[in-house]
Amino acid sequence: MLQVVAAIIEREGRALICRRRPEQSHPLQWEFPGGKVEPGETPAQALARELEEETGIRGATGDEVARYEFAYPGKPPVELIFYRVLAFQGEPRNLIFQEMRWETPERLGEYDFVEGDLEFLRGFSAGRDGREPGSPQARHREIT
Repeated sequence: MLQVVAAIIEREGRALICRRRPEQSHPLQWEFPGGKVEPGETPAQALARELEEETGIRGATGDEVARYEFAYPGKPPVELIFYRVLAFQGEPRNLIFQEMRWETPERLGEYDFVEGDLEFLRGFSAGRDGREPGSPQARHREIT
C-alpha cells in the first residue's frame, strides 16, 4: 500500500499549511507539506526528503502522531502518516505551492483541505483547546 507522509510544523501556536497549485490534483485545496514514500525509503526518510523539496528545510525529524488509511473516490487506499516535526535546519519557504500560511489550529476548519487530511484535522483542532493561539496579527500570515 502506498504510504504518504504529512508534516505538522508548528511555530508560536500556529501550523504551516500549504495550498496546492491549480494544475495539480485537488486544485487549490490546502494540505500539510509532505508526500509519497518512495521505494526503499522509510516514512521518516520520506518526510525529510519531501520537506527539503517543498520548503527547503533540511534534516527534519519528528514523532508520528497519527496514521490511518484513506481512499479517494476511484483510487486505491493510501496510508496517511502524520508527523509532528520537532527539529529542522533552515527557514520554511515556498518552493512548489500556490501559497503557504501559518495558521492557528482553531482556524484550520475554515480552509478547504484535501479530504484525506480531514480526519486528522478533527483530532488536531479538538486536542488543542486551551493552548495559546498566537497573536491576531500573526493569523493568515502568508509566506512569500
